[in-house]
Amino acid sequence: MTKMDYHYTTKKEGPSTIKSAPIKLKVCGMKKNTAEIAGLKPDYLGFIFWDKSKRHFSGPMKPIPHTIKKVGVFVNASIETVIARIQDYDLLLVQLHGSESPEYCAELKQKAKQVEIIKVFSIKNDFDFEALKPYESVCDYYLFDTKGKLPGGNGYSFDWGVLKDYPSAKPYFLSGGIGLDEVDSLKEFMTRSEAKYCHAIDVNSKFEIEPGLKNVEKVKEFKKALSIK
Repeated sequence: MTKMDYHYTTKKEGPSTIKSAPIKLKVCGMKKNTAEIAGLKPDYLGFIFWDKSKRHFSGPMKPIPHTIKKVGVFVNASIETVIARIQDYDLLLVQLHGSESPEYCAELKQKAKQVEIIKVFSIKNDFDFEALKPYESVCDYYLFDTKGKLPGGNGYSFDWGVLKDYPSAKPYFLSGGIGLDEVDSLKEFMTRSEAKYCHAIDVNSKFEIEPGLKNVEKVKEFKKALSIK
């Protein structure tokens, strides 16, 4: 297939294409104070259904306003398990943080048509964007995280400059060790052409008192600093 088949572009965008739409916020790793964080009205709340995570979520979930989209995070789970959690918790998005194949994504999309799929790719110093091509038609978003020992929640960021070579028009989530210290860097990043398709900022470990317990005041400060409504 050609690059056009995958909605890729080789056109270098100029200043007129710099992102102007409001950035969205996803708070991931929710477990212990979901209601308090929901009260800050983030766009997304992420719940990790990987049992090796310190933030593994199970049991009843506190009511969440319908304006906040619930995201289930999975790592190489069976499709049956993912669908069960979608039904259990009324998830609207599924974030795939393992080595899930394009075929896996296609099957999940077929069996859970109402749910959007976020496919995660981990970055260290560089990234081969050719890896995205097979996923273009079978997921709704990408998420770029920092490559580390764990599939997420490692607490440090990657070089966002890598995204200057982003060839797709698919919206993506920016993740990986983002905290209050990165506010100025994020504001600068949002003025660059590679931020055009940045849909949301994903935060987790740098806003925690302990795994799964978020610092409400820090999240509130971050949201205000980035003018996220």
